[in-house]
Amino acid sequence: MGRILLYDTTLRDGTQAEDISFQVEDKVRIAKRLDELGIDYIEGGWPGSNPKDITFFHAIQNETLNHSKIAAFGSTRRARITPAEDNNIQMLIEAKPDTVTIFGKTWDFHVREALRISLEENLDLINDSLVYLKERVAEVIYDAEHFFDGYKADPDYALKTLRAAADANVDCIVLCDTNGGTLPHEFPAIMEAVQKAVSIPIGIHAHNDSECAVANSLMAVNCGAVHVQGTMNGFGERCGNADLCSIIPSLSLKMGHECLLEGKLETLRSTSRYFYEVANLSPNKHQAYIGNSAFAHKGGVHVSAIQRHPETYEHIRPELVGNHTRVLVSDLSGRSNILAKAEECGIELDGKDPVTLEILENIKEMENQGFQFEGAEASFELLMLKSMGKLKHYFDVTAFRVIDTLRENDQEPVSEATVKVTVGGTVEHTAADGNGPVNALDSAMRKALVSFYPQIANVKLLDYKVRVLPASQGTDSVIRVLVESGDKDSRWGTVGVSSNVIDASYQALADSLIYKLYKDNQ
Repeated sequence: MGRILLYDTTLRDGTQAEDISFQVEDKVRIAKRLDELGIDYIEGGWPGSNPKDITFFHAIQNETLNHSKIAAFGSTRRARITPAEDNNIQMLIEAKPDTVTIFGKTWDFHVREALRISLEENLDLINDSLVYLKERVAEVIYDAEHFFDGYKADPDYALKTLRAAADANVDCIVLCDTNGGTLPHEFPAIMEAVQKAVSIPIGIHAHNDSECAVANSLMAVNCGAVHVQGTMNGFGERCGNADLCSIIPSLSLKMGHECLLEGKLETLRSTSRYFYEVANLSPNKHQAYIGNSAFAHKGGVHVSAIQRHPETYEHIRPELVGNHTRVLVSDLSGRSNILAKAEECGIELDGKDPVTLEILENIKEMENQGFQFEGAEASFELLMLKSMGKLKHYFDVTAFRVIDTLRENDQEPVSEATVKVTVGGTVEHTAADGNGPVNALDSAMRKALVSFYPQIANVKLLDYKVRVLPASQGTDSVIRVLVESGDKDSRWGTVGVSSNVIDASYQALADSLIYKLYKDNQ
């Protein structure tokens, strides 16, 4: 199969998503990461829309990219002026990108209501904008905005707009499902009509408003498209854009197309995570191919089967995209889950050992109380080690007290925690302030233990989640606390459950520190 060109628009379309904003330095780092992955085009932004994008195009010229082309995005000229008079067109050229991509109106409804010009005038606007750019820029791509809606409303006119672009000898015409409402079964007939109308290479730009952006992109390729636009992790306005993290492995592993540099597919998960980090967003654990749950198995029958043949419940080998198989432990677990999880943790456990059944019964009883070990795998590993008598006793917390004091009505309460710990017969009694009671307790525990175990200073609290179980009991409910901690080498999750949120937090925090000490002694 042939090579499919990948066009990433995270730095432009992706930043239109709610809660996402990249600084210029972020955009440069992202562009370099996309270049390492082997993305063919990186759309840096719209130079005519804001100063940040202009600054990016200046900054990226000081960087050396080994593969990717930088694309600048804009629109056709405004009505009733020439391209030479249009500031947007001029700024596209002045940005000095490798490629210019402009969009034009395809839907007659938009021409009449948004541009408020005649249908013929819109054809001239498309053609002469592209002709002008082709004479001044090495490569020009035309995005046919709202193409699918336009085709369904008036197919003859929609195809005329594509011919106006083709007559300008553009390098690629991209069909945009701008409102994201087209379904996969509509593509074959529409793509056939397009290919009869123009001989220019065809691309696809899909939005996800009907949850079909990835499927539509793959269908377009199946129907002859050779250029696919999307964003990393599907970032984008409203419901997002087509997710390149799903499109890329589908093209490579299932459809036989080349689309990345050799050996780069296995870096897809780490690249996805990098984008989440820069965007300051939590990764979607259920994301196809690369999410934490993409190859996670919970039912005992499933786990038993994948141990014999992974393909029984996995559609690809997760390592191909940088992921891995995970075994979840819960009240649905069977003995095979426990054995598989023990092996994953590097713990030797005999399936016939009564300890295995003891662990399984403990898990089921604890989950009945509200514990959950999915996302708290460090607590589960400690549970196994305790049952096997293989966990060193590092410390005892013999007492703690947390006080919140409101001193002034217009100021936030002050939190203070006092902790008494015993390590090898030595008692340490300390106190610490914090930003809230849990932070104060965390700080006091670390302060008490760091003189005995200096490595605790390297542990960072990365995430803290509270769940009320069940909600029907109101303020008397059981509380589950999940804590994610980490050091420079790894991350781990721990859990605590209690009717007291401070006690539940203490359990999770204590497990977190114990796991760090155990891990460092391996």
